[in-house]
Amino acid sequence: MQSAPTRPRILTGDRPTGKLHLGHYVGTLANRVRLQQEYDTFLIVADYHMLTTKIEGLAEVQENVRELVLTYLAVGIDPSITTIYLQSLAPEVAELNLIFGMLVTVPRLQRVPTLKEQMRDLRIEAASYGLLGYPVLQAADILLPRANLVPVGRDQASHLEVTREIVRRFNDTFGPTLPEPDTLIGEVPTLVGTDGQAKMSKSLDNAIYLSDDARTVEKKVMGMYTDPTRLRATDPGHVEGNPVFDYHDAFNPDKAEVEDLKTRYREGRVGDVEVKKKLARALNEFLEPIRERRAAYEQQPELVERVLLEGSQRAREEGRRTVEMVRGAMGLNYNFARSAALSR
Repeated sequence: MQSAPTRPRILTGDRPTGKLHLGHYVGTLANRVRLQQEYDTFLIVADYHMLTTKIEGLAEVQENVRELVLTYLAVGIDPSITTIYLQSLAPEVAELNLIFGMLVTVPRLQRVPTLKEQMRDLRIEAASYGLLGYPVLQAADILLPRANLVPVGRDQASHLEVTREIVRRFNDTFGPTLPEPDTLIGEVPTLVGTDGQAKMSKSLDNAIYLSDDARTVEKKVMGMYTDPTRLRATDPGHVEGNPVFDYHDAFNPDKAEVEDLKTRYREGRVGDVEVKKKLARALNEFLEPIRERRAAYEQQPELVERVLLEGSQRAREEGRRTVEMVRGAMGLNYNFARSAALSR
């Protein structure tokens, strides 16, 4: 039987591959902050997932983990109510991954749209076993704490369908044991990069990072792609599809100012410089409280380790419960008590 937690649960997280940017904020981070009071939230630092596309040059991973947790705290994630944990410190996920891998076919995984996109973007000729099984490991992450809701960017939604299929097959085969999670897409699912050519991405170097200082933000904004058909400030311009206005819509709280800029831009009565300067100001006003909180947390050198150790301990406890439930439903719990004693 399914064991329902006292509050609905969320599982979400990121791979420790570098700094988080504004696209991450609108895609998932804002939802995480907003929902942590309502949901029992598990926030995973997915270092195993990182290995699916990066198996060499791992020396920076420890620093990336620290960077990720500091950013979580700086944007408003509260570790007293949100469980922040390191994936590799909850090894029960590996057993769930093994079991769930028996419930999905290779052709099904090959049809996941993001697989081909990742291979193309990273110039991978043939997918490794781990990369192909990425959605299965993700299912294990989600179901380790038996999550009910998963906030993700739109590009990850297809992975969640694999999780739901695994849950349905498991429950149909072994009885109602696991919850089928729902997907929550951010209000601004994809934020175009500063170059206007693709979504904001670390690998494409077209991102404004949540840790950027004010001068860096100003420089990046002033170099942003706008309307290529507009040669002079007096030319009527296009607002739709213009990254500068997309960012205004997402981060400028002064909606009257944004509408005035859009009207004047369409009529050729305002130049790109003014529009960008006001965007840089709005972005820096948004980022300044994040910078201040981050600076305060950086003065506590043991904070990140303590947050991860405490969160990982709770994740392991939930993982053990889930494994016990799964093994019990399958009839594989014949030596569970002895095995649990040996694992201590």
